[in-house]
Amino acid sequence: MSNFREQQQSNKRKTLLLLGVMGSLTAFVIYAFALYLGYASIGILPFAIGISVIGVWGSYYSSDKLVLTMTGAKLIDHDSAPQLFNLVQEITIASGLPMPKVAIVEDDAPNAFATGRDPEHAVIAFTAGILRVMDREQLQGVAAHELAHVANRDTLVSAVAATTAGAIALMSDLLLRISFFGGGRRNENGGSNPFVLIAALVAAILAPIAAVLLKAAISRNRESLADATAVAFTRNPTGLRRALETLASDSTVVHQKSNAVAHLWIESPLDSKMTSKLFATHPAIEERIANLRALEQTGPLNETA
Repeated sequence: MSNFREQQQSNKRKTLLLLGVMGSLTAFVIYAFALYLGYASIGILPFAIGISVIGVWGSYYSSDKLVLTMTGAKLIDHDSAPQLFNLVQEITIASGLPMPKVAIVEDDAPNAFATGRDPEHAVIAFTAGILRVMDREQLQGVAAHELAHVANRDTLVSAVAATTAGAIALMSDLLLRISFFGGGRRNENGGSNPFVLIAALVAAILAPIAAVLLKAAISRNRESLADATAVAFTRNPTGLRRALETLASDSTVVHQKSNAVAHLWIESPLDSKMTSKLFATHPAIEERIANLRALEQTGPLNETA
């Protein structure tokens, strides 16, 4: 890694590529579905895409309320936690973003997350545990990382990836059921086309796995991008690096650790040393620490743009 700007651009390109591959995978599953039912055209595509768009929009528009409810996060104001509120406000000014809402999750495990459909409706939440174990510099790094998610529109990217993966799994399951019960269209000899049957089964079995892998890869790239963007906001890799080191040394896990919100936390409660890198929603925390340490040593923030 040469500097944080290159890392930002690299992760943006990777995300666009992965989203493109996921879109192609969706089209492949829909087309396999249509072929199995005996349709030579892809007229079913607009209908399927319309359903996916509605699902994405619904999850994106109501993401803040859903996540706050699922995690038990409670919104606070300046009077109830002035030091935390002022800290977030400082990073907000540095980032040029609107002031987000701030919330606290009553959980002893140190962690944090950001949610909201856009910068004007963003929420940044901190657990009680992270406020207890981290100093001001570390919390600045954490706040910058979460604000970076807001600036990079990661809520939208995550909603698109998650909803698309869910749609692929649903279509694949339906295709398997139809295949099992012999519901495909027959040819003129009264039998089903063997090639179509095989292609449909392969699509139904492999596509959901591929979609999960793509979703995890997109999430990992957004985390790396948020780390790099946080450095751009604070001009100080040390705070976030020290924060991640604290998280790495802590073994407690937040109580709310479902698949629905695991990718939102700064440290995933589901990823572990036993989790395959392909399925992990976050880069290995040791890798993230090493990247930030490299930024400290090379001094990329002194370079001119």
